[in-house]
Amino acid sequence: MLRMSKLTDYGTLVLAQLAANGTGLTSSTAVAEATRLGQPTVSKLLKLLTRAGLVVSVRGAQGGYALARAADQITAAEILDALEGPVAITACSSAAGACDLESHCRVGAAWQRINRSIRTALESVTLADLKSAEDPLPAAALVRSLRKSA
Repeated sequence: MLRMSKLTDYGTLVLAQLAANGTGLTSSTAVAEATRLGQPTVSKLLKLLTRAGLVVSVRGAQGGYALARAADQITAAEILDALEGPVAITACSSAAGACDLESHCRVGAAWQRINRSIRTALESVTLADLKSAEDPLPAAALVRSLRKSA
């Protein structure tokens, strides 16, 4: 199953909160309170997101955090890259990917094509899209709808 980590899910919440705050600086404490995430988790995420260039930080009494670019200029692919690393559904789908069977593999090209499609889809969704999405479908309803479509 393809699944992003909880940390990436929380990172998206942190970014959405910064986007909701506009262009002003927001303290990590305010982000933690607004998202209901623990302060250590928020601090860790803000550090990772700053290092990835998605967030800027300003030190000092009037300091805080803000998005490095507008929410419509940050893609879901960039968020995943920052917190999970590049999407690669198989070893041969990654940039450095190669395996001992590559020269004889009959399915690698198909997996690479699928990986590119996933990447393209992630690049087409922005943080602005993510934060403005309608209320999520309850998990139980989502599972039922997936089972019906299978």
